[in-house]
Amino acid sequence: MLRVSYTDLREALRKSLLYLGLTEDRASLCARLFAETTRDGVYTHGLNRFPRFESMIRNGTIDIHAEPTVTTSFGSIERWNGNRGIGNLNAHASMQRAIALARQNGIGAIALANTNHWMRGGTYGWQATDQGIFSICWTNTLANVPAWGAATPTIGNNPLVIGIPRESGPIVLDMATSQFSYGTLAAYSKRNQPLPVDGGFDTAGNLTRDAAAIEASQRALPIGYWKGSGLAIVLDMIAAMLSGGLGTHQIPTDPTRETGLSQIFLAIDPTNLVSTEELSHIADNIIDNLHQTTPADPTKPIRYPGEQTLHLREENLRLGIPVDPEIWQHLISAY
Repeated sequence: MLRVSYTDLREALRKSLLYLGLTEDRASLCARLFAETTRDGVYTHGLNRFPRFESMIRNGTIDIHAEPTVTTSFGSIERWNGNRGIGNLNAHASMQRAIALARQNGIGAIALANTNHWMRGGTYGWQATDQGIFSICWTNTLANVPAWGAATPTIGNNPLVIGIPRESGPIVLDMATSQFSYGTLAAYSKRNQPLPVDGGFDTAGNLTRDAAAIEASQRALPIGYWKGSGLAIVLDMIAAMLSGGLGTHQIPTDPTRETGLSQIFLAIDPTNLVSTEELSHIADNIIDNLHQTTPADPTKPIRYPGEQTLHLREENLRLGIPVDPEIWQHLISAY
């Protein structure tokens, strides 16, 4: 595996995006979001996702010039149309507007319709926590997980993100409602490694840790079985209903043409309720108690959501970011 510096990765992405036709400011922000995702160890939704992103621009699924527009607003909530623009730029703008509304009103919400894949969902949790804001956001997806009891994909793996600000390091939960995202399944399949726990069903209907078998059956396992299935359904409903956008069953099933997604961004500003110091003290006590728990495996300490991200961020900035040599070569030769 090749390692490159964060600066080199970000610059290569920026140049490639300029070559694809983005304006300088949009290319710079989009490149930063892709680079930060890769820096933080979410390789499946960073550089490794870029070739599909590029193909979706070329096939017209993503309109690189489109920006989100407000269609309706009332109090602390606004409905936006993403106009099928670049997913991570639409999501970044939506979360930033939710934060602005929260600064004014204590809470802010954006319901975004007609957008594209937001790449790493955790990006928008980190975006909020870095500004001292609590956040909850989620997206629907194409149908890629069977509802509990179904034999074919009927619901999305609808990622859910919750961000909690803390002075000594934010807590950011970033989870799909399938046990493993399809990006993670692809990564395990490429390495020919078994999943650490059952991740779905094979074509014969047996639970398996074989990522390739799950990719072939398209029967990924919802988290918590029927509970994850139910959660995915209600997240899809709220996003589509509040945004006026598409539900999972209406989204194109071709991954290279997955568009028209519905998303929700909630932001909460706690500053008029409690001091930053008190908030951090509460969070620190909870985390201290968690870290004192005896692990089942002494080689695997108990971690809070986002702790491993901070570790990988530091390591990758120090050693260089691991990149797929083939994808890296394609990137730097594209412009």
